[in-house]
Amino acid sequence: MNNHNLRNVSFVIIAGIIICVAFLNMPEVSSGMDQVEQNTRITETKHSNKSVVHLYFSDKDNSFLKAEARDLLHSDNSAEFGKNIVEALIEGPRTGLMRTIPANTALKAFYITRDGTAYVDMSEAIRDANPGGVKSELFTIYSMVNSLTLNIPEIDAVKILIGGKEAMTLDGHIDVRFPFKANMLLIR
Repeated sequence: MNNHNLRNVSFVIIAGIIICVAFLNMPEVSSGMDQVEQNTRITETKHSNKSVVHLYFSDKDNSFLKAEARDLLHSDNSAEFGKNIVEALIEGPRTGLMRTIPANTALKAFYITRDGTAYVDMSEAIRDANPGGVKSELFTIYSMVNSLTLNIPEIDAVKILIGGKEAMTLDGHIDVRFPFKANMLLIR
């Protein structure tokens, strides 16, 4: 290639770069690019409203807790997200596991204190309709505790109330007057 041809190729390349830069700096084009970026962020936000959480239910033999992955609405408000988790636990499992909270139980209130303790106020049905036994009571407690503490980083412990009041036990076996931390030994 001679010098004349090399100069022409260089001129074409430089001219192309200048045109591209000028085109991208035009107000109509850059605002269009901003609009594309904004639409992308809106789409990402809409998709991030759901999160995969692990809800803990009893296995068929009532021997341990097993995680069931579930898509739940995720709120930036940890207390709202916690309510969604407890309501999903009350709804029960979808994959052949056994429910740990009686179906007619209602969540009356849910809040998180600054020290990271979640207070879960359940209706009296959690006690009255509980099938009984130490293991059943243990799984009722730890399905809530593990589901909340392992899915919401702001929650370190869970305190269970019944009908707006502190109770001694759920069904006569396990003291629920104090907050519970996650128990990984119950999970398989």
